[in-house]
Amino acid sequence: MPLHPLAQAYLEQRAAAGEKPFETLTVAAAREQSLRLSKLLGPSEAVVRVEDRLLPGPSGHIPIRIYTPAGPGPFPVLVYYHGGGWVMGSIETADGTCRALTNAVPCLVVSVDYRLAPEHKFPAAVEDAYAAAAWIAAEAGSLNGQAGRLAVGGVSAGGNLATVVARQARDRGTPHILYQLLTVPVTNFDFDTPSYQKNASGYGLTRAMMEWFWAHYLPAAADGQHPDASPLRAPDLRGLPPAFVMTTEYDPLRDEGEAYVQRLRAAGVPVTHTCYAGMVHVFPGPKATMDMARHLRAAFDV
Repeated sequence: MPLHPLAQAYLEQRAAAGEKPFETLTVAAAREQSLRLSKLLGPSEAVVRVEDRLLPGPSGHIPIRIYTPAGPGPFPVLVYYHGGGWVMGSIETADGTCRALTNAVPCLVVSVDYRLAPEHKFPAAVEDAYAAAAWIAAEAGSLNGQAGRLAVGGVSAGGNLATVVARQARDRGTPHILYQLLTVPVTNFDFDTPSYQKNASGYGLTRAMMEWFWAHYLPAAADGQHPDASPLRAPDLRGLPPAFVMTTEYDPLRDEGEAYVQRLRAAGVPVTHTCYAGMVHVFPGPKATMDMARHLRAAFDV
């Protein structure tokens, strides 16, 4: 279908705000622009409680932000990883989504500020993402959460980290992860899919931007073959938690997201997949947030 009016309006907002191609900026300027553009999504919802904390990581402390909904608890828990190509993004850019999910499910949402490239290249983000999930599961009771009802989720690069964490948890036997919430996830180091060719520019996320992200993230191009960088390349996806995978029509990453859905299904993993027609990578729209909340409610049985 044609570009959705909401997506078109958002792209126009970004242009009016003076957006520059990220790949032409310094890393510091790209991060500043990412934070500034995240504010275009509108005001964030109020939640009952927001707390910033530090948890122990493999290389120093990892900042987290804990969102608590109304009610006595204990609550199911979503561990959330922000997007930004492993180079930019933060708990600040993910704030609106985390608040909306906290209220809509309701659940405890813990947003993870993992280490970013190029200062910390692959697999630093993966190491932080797993360490955070393991700590949150172990400490869930003290957070007014339920360790037995723990999901992982994220958008784009964050979706990549979420599903890698789910696979590592399967392999290590801990923590127990109930569900995966994967929003327009990066799943493969490959720029030659039809969706990359069709949506290379003009829809927010571009091929040039993804090439820039990967170049900063990977120590060497060969590392893109590793399943912890490209989960689509993992040899065995059996036994992973059920998942909701969201893709969008005008997204370079659409094909790799849908290929991952097929791999999960072939491995016997229950998957719900929705491709949002007319939408772009960076703006799936408010309906998508409600869909995410609905699938989480079902997974958490709340």
